[in-house]
Amino acid sequence: MSEPEPRDRSALRRPLRVAGLVAALALAFAVGYAVRWGCAPARETGPGPSAATEEAETSAVWTCSMHPQIRQPAPGRCPICDMDLVPVAETDAGTGGGERRLTVTPEARTLMEIQTAPVERRFPTAEIRLVGKVAYDETRLQDITAWVPGRLDRLFVDYTGVPVNKGDHMVLLYSPELLSAQEELLQARKAVEDLRASDVSVMRETAEATVQAAREKLRLWGLKPEQIEAIERGGTPSDHMTIYAPVGGTVVARHAEEGQYVQTGTRIYTIADLSHVWVKLDAYESDLAWLRYGQDVTFTSEAYPGEAFTGRIAFIDPVLDETTRTVKVRVNAANPEGKLKPEMFVRAVVRAQVAAGGRVMDPDMAGKWICPMHPGVVKAGAGRCDICGMDLVTTESLGYVPVDRAETEMPLVIPASAALVTGTRAVVYREVPDADSPTYEGLEVDLGPRAGDVYIVRGGLSEGDRVVTNGNFKIDSELQIRARPSMMAPEEDGGTGGGAGAGHQHGATHRHE
Repeated sequence: MSEPEPRDRSALRRPLRVAGLVAALALAFAVGYAVRWGCAPARETGPGPSAATEEAETSAVWTCSMHPQIRQPAPGRCPICDMDLVPVAETDAGTGGGERRLTVTPEARTLMEIQTAPVERRFPTAEIRLVGKVAYDETRLQDITAWVPGRLDRLFVDYTGVPVNKGDHMVLLYSPELLSAQEELLQARKAVEDLRASDVSVMRETAEATVQAAREKLRLWGLKPEQIEAIERGGTPSDHMTIYAPVGGTVVARHAEEGQYVQTGTRIYTIADLSHVWVKLDAYESDLAWLRYGQDVTFTSEAYPGEAFTGRIAFIDPVLDETTRTVKVRVNAANPEGKLKPEMFVRAVVRAQVAAGGRVMDPDMAGKWICPMHPGVVKAGAGRCDICGMDLVTTESLGYVPVDRAETEMPLVIPASAALVTGTRAVVYREVPDADSPTYEGLEVDLGPRAGDVYIVRGGLSEGDRVVTNGNFKIDSELQIRARPSMMAPEEDGGTGGGAGAGHQHGATHRHE
């Protein structure tokens, strides 16, 4: 009964240890409290938070770090986002709060990597990229049809894709009507022979006229002159005729089968001359300002990497496709080697020198005369088209700048990187000339369309001004930090930066902690 006694003693010691630990913690807390509130030595006074607060309270302007348009003479909270206002040093507040002007030291300009470029007059080049595909030249498609009713006894071209030359035999046609027409010719020739010795000239002339009419009838039915001569020479009519290819090219379609009966005008084959093709491109509405009839086009195909083909714009569709919102632009292109095949996809580039008012300046087209149907016909003076005989028109009537107005039509341009475009306006930072230190001021400018890597300037700048092309965002950010108007603060807000609040809206009860 004496063995459990040691275990009972250890159990009695545990409450004593816990009580001692609690007493030690209480004593440490009491000592710390005394040191914090009464026993700690006084600290040295210095520029602590209270000094900073006193210094800030002497500031004349208080603003919101999120809404710099808020400017108050006393501390408080932002009425927009309820954030605490921060003081703005009197030297940073600046004079004339409506100015977008910043002065920096030469060292700061170097650190900000500020670069400028002159505002100049020149013809910028707009590069328009288009996509499309190759198509048949519709003016070089030829159908082979039956000129007389009959039966197709033989089709010499069995499948599409076969190249043929002009004059190759294509179809052997049986036609009873052709047989009767040949009989008429032979009877008319026999009548002429019988009346050769007659003294009645009227009868001879009538018989000869009948022969000519019979020959013309056969010619109009598709028989060649040598075929007609063979019939007259042989004296025996044939119930079959051979139809020959009227042009050379490639058979792209076969519309009939052997043994089929056809009527006058029934299509049998379609032949396409692929030495010239059309390239149909899709142009967006924004591209139309730079596209003109007669412009040169360069395009490439996936089938021939690195090889460029050229053509000329021959037609711009006057109607917009309501589904794709694009306009078809047709390009005439030579294809002497047959590399370009219909339905082949291509990527095209049109480069246009842009003049003032969105007009196009092309030295090769200025002052020339061009055919409105065939853009390849361009002449130095008035005349007629060598292909269709139409009167040529001036290139100026098609939107090109005249030679005598080339200098006056040269637009004012700035690099595209110089413009800070917000959607409703554009701001550039101009270097103030003859300033003691690097100084830049913001100006709202009226920009025209973008042409390549430049913008056309319609107003707000003059030739010779220097605008910031690199570092303008840093200048704008610095102005916002100093609570001055920036690109986000239009002048119509009275220079208060009202535009800045548009990009950061909060409710009246929302607070930033």
